[in-house]
Amino acid sequence: MKTPQEYIESLRRLNLVVYQFGKRLTNVVDDPVIRPSMNAVAMTYALAQKKEYGDIMTATSHLSGKKINRFTHIHQSVDDLVNKSKMNRLLGAMTGCCFQRCVGMDALNALSMTTFDIDAKYGTDYNKRFLRYLRHVQDEDLVCDGAMTDPKGDRSLPPHRQADPDLFLHVVGERKDGIVVRGAKAHQTGAVNSHEVIVMPTIAMREEDRDYAVAFAVPSDTAGITYVMGRQSCDTRKLEEGKIDRGNALFGGHEALIVFDDVFVPRERVFMLREYDFSGQLVEQFASYHRQSYACKVGVGDVLIGAAQTAAEYNGAQKASHVKDKIIEMNHLNETLYCGCIACAAEGHREPSGTFYVDTLLANVHKQNVTRFPYEIARLAQDIAGGLMVTCPSEDDLKSPEVGKWVQKYFHGTSDVSTEHRLRILRLIENITMGSAAVGYLTESMHGAGSPQAQRIMISRLADMKAKQKVAKRLAGIAGEGDETDFS
Repeated sequence: MKTPQEYIESLRRLNLVVYQFGKRLTNVVDDPVIRPSMNAVAMTYALAQKKEYGDIMTATSHLSGKKINRFTHIHQSVDDLVNKSKMNRLLGAMTGCCFQRCVGMDALNALSMTTFDIDAKYGTDYNKRFLRYLRHVQDEDLVCDGAMTDPKGDRSLPPHRQADPDLFLHVVGERKDGIVVRGAKAHQTGAVNSHEVIVMPTIAMREEDRDYAVAFAVPSDTAGITYVMGRQSCDTRKLEEGKIDRGNALFGGHEALIVFDDVFVPRERVFMLREYDFSGQLVEQFASYHRQSYACKVGVGDVLIGAAQTAAEYNGAQKASHVKDKIIEMNHLNETLYCGCIACAAEGHREPSGTFYVDTLLANVHKQNVTRFPYEIARLAQDIAGGLMVTCPSEDDLKSPEVGKWVQKYFHGTSDVSTEHRLRILRLIENITMGSAAVGYLTESMHGAGSPQAQRIMISRLADMKAKQKVAKRLAGIAGEGDETDFS
């Protein structure tokens, strides 16, 4: 397994084409806007090196028998699924942001099942190709970007009816040794911190859309791939020399648009090619795994709750009954989220491929809660922090020879806490709830792994209403709803 330093050096060897603020970057690894997100990924390597986190952060490969980073593992048991949730909470707490490696892990696990099922129906060899690719990912301990979301264009139209056919990524050419694809994938978390890009269809396809039903993997610096970095709230604070105003100066996340401009994909790295009838299955299996992955928000919630409690103490308000009640509510909501991700893992089962899969209904219920609870936790944190969180002067003012003494004097809280520490904790709350980290905590909570309505559709489809009606009618004494037990 790679060390954090080896991971960072491996990124330096990539030749990525990355644009940010309209200019191509010459040094992606050390760019001040991107570096915090790379640090967050590096933490996934750092914790895997620590003995105390071995059970959570590592696993044994079912291919090689070697010890591997859990982010490259295919789930072989319910314990694997549970440890995945524990790992995500741990990393969320350690970084206070999105650590960007879950999407690739979830893509690998979904493909391990879908490729097996395609082969069983059509006699193809996708699963063998996939397992060879997986062995490469595990042996090299690679970060994979799971690329599912297409720009989509007019949402009322299927891919083949779009005015611009490239608004969904599709096959534009085929050769004996591979295929050529064109299009883009949007909102790609951790894209320029990845070694590989794993592409999947974004929706269930029909026969007319068969050229859009494609799944494959390519190195992240493959010719024809361009990355356009997304903006985040307060992202230019990372360009400042000071650290206080960033809130979380060490860690962060990023998203990018990945453009595929006639990219060649070798045949050995193609895992679905026009099997449109399996596109919906792949989307559903990936989405269920990724909805479980939002255990990360529980970890970030741990950070935010800790920051809110600290802010209350620094403000001298920690004994107020309403503050205590708000902290209780934050913990209640956060632990309820944890219940959901653990439950869908504990109720997991083995698929024909041998991969263990989460309970789909409970995974969707968990993610539906994630679209709501973090927003309330954030609101309560802002309530406890007070208005100074967004009106306090800058770090430069705090350190100014002219006005620093006034900032120190008038923004001092309890006598045993420095003004600087008070401002630091307030900036952290601002960062998680309003700044660049809010992308990973709030916006991702809403739209990541599918927007709220996607989960509601799945809950409606998966909830067994007939069974619920049957037990209700039986207890109500409505005839024909099962045998009645005689306790007399």
